[in-house]
Amino acid sequence: MKTITLSTAIIGTGAAGYNAALRLSRMGETNIAIFTMGVMNSTSRNTGSDKQTYYKLSLAGSAPDSPEAMARDLFGGRCVDGDHALCEAALSSQCFYQLAELGVPFPVNRYGESVGYQTDHDVRGRATSAGPLTSKLMTESLAREVGRYGVTVYDRSQIVSILKDETGEALGFVALNTAATETNDRLVTVVCKNIVWATGGPAGIYADSVYPLGHVGSTGVALEAGAKAKNLTEWQYGLASVAPRWNVSGTYMQVLPRFVSVDAEGNEYEFLSEYFTDLGEQLSRVFRKGYEWPFDSRRARDGSSVIDLLVYRETKLRGRRVYLDFRRNPAGLDELPYDQLDEEARKYLENAGACFGTPIQRLDHMNRPAIELYASKGVDITKEMLEIALCAQHNNGGLDVDLWWQTEVQGLFAAGEVAGTHGVYRPGGSALNAGQVGSLRAAQYIARNRSGLPSEQAVAAMTDQVEAAAGELSALCDKLLSNGQSQGDNTQALLAEHRADMSACAAAIRNVSAMKTLIEKNRTLLSEFDSRVAAVGALGLARAFSLRDSLITQIAVLSAMIDYVGAGGRSRGSALYSAADGQSAKGLEDEANGLFRYLLDDGSRDGVTQTLCYDAAGMDCHAVWRDVRPLPESGGFFENVWRSYRENGNVY
Repeated sequence: MKTITLSTAIIGTGAAGYNAALRLSRMGETNIAIFTMGVMNSTSRNTGSDKQTYYKLSLAGSAPDSPEAMARDLFGGRCVDGDHALCEAALSSQCFYQLAELGVPFPVNRYGESVGYQTDHDVRGRATSAGPLTSKLMTESLAREVGRYGVTVYDRSQIVSILKDETGEALGFVALNTAATETNDRLVTVVCKNIVWATGGPAGIYADSVYPLGHVGSTGVALEAGAKAKNLTEWQYGLASVAPRWNVSGTYMQVLPRFVSVDAEGNEYEFLSEYFTDLGEQLSRVFRKGYEWPFDSRRARDGSSVIDLLVYRETKLRGRRVYLDFRRNPAGLDELPYDQLDEEARKYLENAGACFGTPIQRLDHMNRPAIELYASKGVDITKEMLEIALCAQHNNGGLDVDLWWQTEVQGLFAAGEVAGTHGVYRPGGSALNAGQVGSLRAAQYIARNRSGLPSEQAVAAMTDQVEAAAGELSALCDKLLSNGQSQGDNTQALLAEHRADMSACAAAIRNVSAMKTLIEKNRTLLSEFDSRVAAVGALGLARAFSLRDSLITQIAVLSAMIDYVGAGGRSRGSALYSAADGQSAKGLEDEANGLFRYLLDDGSRDGVTQTLCYDAAGMDCHAVWRDVRPLPESGGFFENVWRSYRENGNVY
């Protein structure tokens, strides 16, 4: 079996992964390489929204701002560790300017100021954007620069097991080479001092998802290796098209499209009108979904998130498919009653000169690129309806990391969405900044404290462990392929089944009883994995290991949610936990035995965070609640900072 020895291996080719490679290269580190399941498959490269945002310190105008002020706002998102908040604030400008200098076209005025605007959960106008594909532009720019340093990229490499030495320190991994044509080339071992886990969020655990199809994540492998998780309960969900996967935020809602559900017989229903008796109120709520895009439990009774509940009811409870129709106005009207909209919606459309015509005409007038975007993906919304669902979009939690983005496993760092540095709420665009800051912090620590190749003694000590792990994984591959020869491939069907189960009970709407049932179902399949899973070819093997990773991640996420409720947690953020003694939006009280009844969080758990360990032997999880780390004192006396900086770069 092929063995590669490196100083640092970076897993993932999104913006965070490429930035880690670039920063390490600029710091003089050699013997680094990037491993990825698919160079072009990252969420960073394949996703966006109406105006994809990068959140950073204010760099224009006269409004006062500081790293401490920005850190306080990030920390105020609830359940956030203060050191992460201060790092992400303090380094936001440095990371932003690197991206700008690499060619990401963030707008500046004629005097060179990087102007901004206010995003959600933002009070100072710190946001900026290079358009709906900001993260794609970031990834491409970073990849070009990494290419100049000659960093090797091992494509079609799926990490299936992290290796550790006798002290518990990470010292490499085994990867499945999905491009291999010979059995002997199927598995590759990498021995290294450092691993930067930049695999993105656990995209593969939900069926209703706006993550790109090629991105599945790899959180389960890290959990199995002993990395702790944090805030796995906290996600962001919102309405998105399902083919292609894309957020229908911003102008897509503000042009007031028609919401249509279709049953198995092809009958159409304008289901919003079943709930809203006042057309003006209905249209106003739809309009507000544009800038209140994420599902928010605080807006689920009398706010815009009622729209999300109604879409969920049509798809999950009534078994219908839901569409946006931009070709015709709601209620079959030739002209909408704009004077019946609430003041905010009416003034916006009046100022935009868009109080006329059909939704597609209004969209063409206000934001033609929104039409062209779908056309570029093979969907003509001027002629056909657009299927949507309430989808998972971002995990605000993830792997628990320290001040330098190192996990509980020494030598294993996590950066990007896989790292759990956000809390319940986060300013729009802060995820892009967090990925750049986290990968920079990891690179700084590695270059200062963990540089160089593993020692010969360390490599020699790994021989027996490598052979054992490789033998076990090779035997599993053989068994899965043997099953495939006799049964046919079932990996895609099993993935679809478990993802659908997760979307039904543990996404924006969460039912504890159903979640407990799903955990047991996952454990059963994991325990019978080598007999029940059947793979055909390299693609089937890749899906089988993705299924295994997904099952572990689902168990961890479900366990976190169940523990949260057991600890007294209530509905908060983008999650509604069903509670028989709760309230719901008027008219939805009795849906599915009170599924939409809930109790709102009272804020009493804002200063604590949930961490969780996965026990591979028992396929079980243990959750611990701790106080969040407070905001550090910012700044410092210059002479003292300078003295310690000369000694160790303040990297310790």
